[in-house]
Amino acid sequence: MKVEDRIAAFASLGTFLSQLSEEQFQTIAEGARLENPWFTKDNVRMAFRGISSMLRHSDLKNWVAQHQLSPSPKTIALVMAGNIPLVGFHDLLAVLISGNHAQLKLSSKDSFLTRFIINKLIEFEPRLHQHIHIAERLQNFDAVIATGSDNSSRYFEQYFGRYQNIIRKNRTSLAIFTGNETEDDFESLGTDIFSYFGLGCRNISKLFVPAGYTFDAFYRSIEIFQDIINHHKYVNNYDYQKSILLVNRVPFFDNGFLIIQENEKTVSPISVIYFEQYQNENDLKNKITNIADKTQCIVGHHALANVPFGQAQYPTLTDYADNIDTLAFLSSLQ
Repeated sequence: MKVEDRIAAFASLGTFLSQLSEEQFQTIAEGARLENPWFTKDNVRMAFRGISSMLRHSDLKNWVAQHQLSPSPKTIALVMAGNIPLVGFHDLLAVLISGNHAQLKLSSKDSFLTRFIINKLIEFEPRLHQHIHIAERLQNFDAVIATGSDNSSRYFEQYFGRYQNIIRKNRTSLAIFTGNETEDDFESLGTDIFSYFGLGCRNISKLFVPAGYTFDAFYRSIEIFQDIINHHKYVNNYDYQKSILLVNRVPFFDNGFLIIQENEKTVSPISVIYFEQYQNENDLKNKITNIADKTQCIVGHHALANVPFGQAQYPTLTDYADNIDTLAFLSSLQ
């Protein structure tokens, strides 16, 4: 099978996802929700939209052309995460489009959608069936890409350390306020914060704001997201986090569905977003630099930001997790 055939298969998948009828989508989304209550219809729809946007034929062709693909296929073990819908899709895409074989360890939290995508992909290109194996126990592979938390990464490093690997840890994303943001900016930022309930590495969990900043305008602008509090898992987290802060007498801001707390940490709990004040540009740059290895993306209008407000959940093909070029890694395997 030629690389052109693999590109065509993924491009067909992208077209299919973008043209699903509402009835088809509702059936798929309900299956995902039954497996994982965090996977609401809105979140599944966003995942499909994000995937279809990166599967344009011309973009896939240009992406692959930037790499010298290995002529000798390898078997790549993929340990998939399940924090947001189809979070491991880009890894699967990279392995298959480069001509390698994917041995998948699916997350029990995201097996329904992943199996659906795989089956649909094989419909478009039946020869890909030989390149995909879903395994209960990973074995007889040449390299591994494993995604998890900081805790699970220690296990991955111990278990997979003798293989060529990419082992991903916790990352999060940031937003920078300059004080000149508009209501539209804040509404767009709300999408970056609340999509997937804040469970993804591209969700904003930390704000950097000018010293003395007040959040009145921000809170007014994100009122359109208040229905998130009606999700039973989200509200349980909100109530728990609020009670902990109250008991410990920790100062915080609250609008009834999002808690804002001043904290130097980067990864905030569900329903909480941390903020940190900066005194000047040098202070901000130093703060950002100190957490660069834990940061996935930065949104805002500031020069240090690399993603516009509202676009954090729509990565391109070259917006690699942990900033590691997956295709380059696969092409370098011996």
